[in-house]
Amino acid sequence: MQKQFSLLPKIAALSVMAAFAAPAMAQTAGSNILNVGWFHLTPQDSSEGLTKTTNGGIPAGYYSNSHSSVSDADTLGIAFTHFFTDNIAVTADLGIPPKFKLKGQGDLAGLGELGTAKQWSPAIVAKYYFGDGNSKFRPFVGAGVTYVWYSDVKLSDSFQNRASLNTRALGGSATASLGSSWAPVLNAGATYNFNEKWSMSLSVSYIPLKTDADITASPGGPAAALGTQRYKTSITLDPIVSFLSVGYKF
Repeated sequence: MQKQFSLLPKIAALSVMAAFAAPAMAQTAGSNILNVGWFHLTPQDSSEGLTKTTNGGIPAGYYSNSHSSVSDADTLGIAFTHFFTDNIAVTADLGIPPKFKLKGQGDLAGLGELGTAKQWSPAIVAKYYFGDGNSKFRPFVGAGVTYVWYSDVKLSDSFQNRASLNTRALGGSATASLGSSWAPVLNAGATYNFNEKWSMSLSVSYIPLKTDADITASPGGPAAALGTQRYKTSITLDPIVSFLSVGYKF
């Protein structure tokens, strides 16, 4: 009997050691993971020149050296991932829409900032995770789709003045709209699992993206007799999006 009691502490110690040595079931079929972190968007941008049109949409002029560039942007990101198997998962990416700044290039460089816009781009991405559900380090690749639209599109006073035939001081103004579109998402990254619940992830996505800009200007003063001025251009964004986040499994 004394020998049996003397073995109990050893058995208990071995049990504790085995529990710590056991792999964490961090990312297995049925797991749900919420990630919160930092999105950084870096456009690989370019733009066409400005095409001026009449009220009937007929081209009335082309300004080939009137271009713009798009700034980088940062925002809070949220992602929800569900594992259908130990290796296959689907992620919904959301976040606060980042604000991009457009700056003049070429003939528009002297105007400085041309305007700002917020971009909404929720995405659904299917992913394949390498390794197994017990692995601490898990690289992944993915592909999906996003729907992109814009809000709070505002033009600077300097660009409104140029578009409305330099009549801003006389009541001239201009507004712009940016087209919405579907775009593919290509994704790769890795997750490190600290334990069964907590993890950290870094991913990089590429989104081939292009939008059409329509600008409507209303001259002021005597120039108002010339009527509404309309311009069109296409802006290629093609952003590279990095996402550094902390994840919690529930």
